[in-house]
Order: sequence, then C-alpha cells, then structure tokens
Amino acid sequence: MHSAALHLLPILAAEKSKVAFYVAGAVLVAWALIVSLGLGLRRPDFPGSLQLERATIAVTVVLVLAAVTTAVITSGSAAKAGETSTTTSAAGATQTSAAPASTAPTPTQSTATTPAEQKATTPKATTGAPTPAPAPPATVTSLALAADPGGMLAYDTKTLSAKAGTVTITLKNNAPLEHDVTIAQASTVLGKTPTFRAGSRNVTVKLSRGTYTFYCSVPGHRQAGMEGTLNVS
Repeated sequence: MHSAALHLLPILAAEKSKVAFYVAGAVLVAWALIVSLGLGLRRPDFPGSLQLERATIAVTVVLVLAAVTTAVITSGSAAKAGETSTTTSAAGATQTSAAPASTAPTPTQSTATTPAEQKATTPKATTGAPTPAPAPPATVTSLALAADPGGMLAYDTKTLSAKAGTVTITLKNNAPLEHDVTIAQASTVLGKTPTFRAGSRNVTVKLSRGTYTFYCSVPGHRQAGMEGTLNVS
C-alpha cells in the first residue's frame, strides 16, 4: 500500500483537481459491488425490511450525486485551466512574434544620388569630330562629236550636254580638211584635241556646272560657224 501510494503521489499532485471525482467514483463503485455481489447474491431476502431498503437507496443516491457533482466541478476546473493555458500560449506567441525588419528607407534616409554619383553614372558625350559624309562617286560623261565629212566648216551638232565631273569629247574627222575641238569658258581654254585629219581624237576635262563653248581652233573655221554650246548640269 505504501509503495502504491508513493507511485500515485505524482499523479495526484499533477491532477489534484480531479481527486474528489476519483474518490467519489471509487466509493460509488465499491458500494455498487457490495450491494450487488456482497449482499444481493448471498442474501436472497435482501434488503429484508423497508427501513434497510430506504437506507440503501439513500446511500446510493448520495454517492451518485457526489460523483456527478465532483465530475461537474472537475470538468469546469479543467476547462478554466485549458483557457488559461490557451491565453498564456497566445500571449507568448504575441510577445515572441516580432515584426519583420523593414528594408524600405525611412523618411529620414535620403535616396537622392550625390553629384559625384551622378557624374560617375552619366555617360560622357562624344567630343570627337563628326565623321565626314563619303564623297559621291565621280561622274564621267562621254560625248561624241563629228566634223562634216563633205568638207563644210561645221560639226554635226551645235549643242552638247553633260553632268558635272569628268567630261570626254571624242571628235571624229572624215573630212578632207584638218580639224580639232577646243573647250573653253569665256576666253579661257580648258582643253583641246590635236589638229588632225582622217581618224578620231578625244579631249578630257573636269567641268563644274555651267555653260561652256566648244569650237575648232583652226584659223577661220570658228568664224565660219564651226562651234557650239556645252551645257554642264
């Protein structure tokens, strides 16, 4: 018994609020065993008298009420203990939970970049001279000119046209007289072919936009009408 009591002490200390219920229940069970097994089976005439019957009923009622009462009280204490434990846990969780640290800058923190940072991040403007545009391809114009093959002092045309740039005039002479072609602007001679007969010769000059004159420089031929206008555009 002493050893059993020592083993039960921790349980009773941990659940001392339920001891009354355990005691009342144990007494009720013991009373039921005594009445049913100890008296009912051994004494067929139990309870034997009206007074004993009433006493048995009264004791049974009292024990049942005691067991029920202690059960209600114990359950109420356990519920309160559970609520207290839940409140304590909630409070502990509230106290131990910490708000996550904010990484956003506070109003007192400055997010503006300093002039040094702006200078470091700003791309430098290109200071080199712009690349000159490529020169347009040179224009080369080839023109054909012929002297009158019958011997008249005249060319086959009075007007020639060319693009600004390099201009080549090829003179064909099948006349019995010598001829040439000379290119001039006003009184300035820019180029001419040799004076020749029977064959062809050419002259190449670089001309800008403007109006030029072509003619035969053999004396008397230009005055006789062997000349024309060269328009360069």
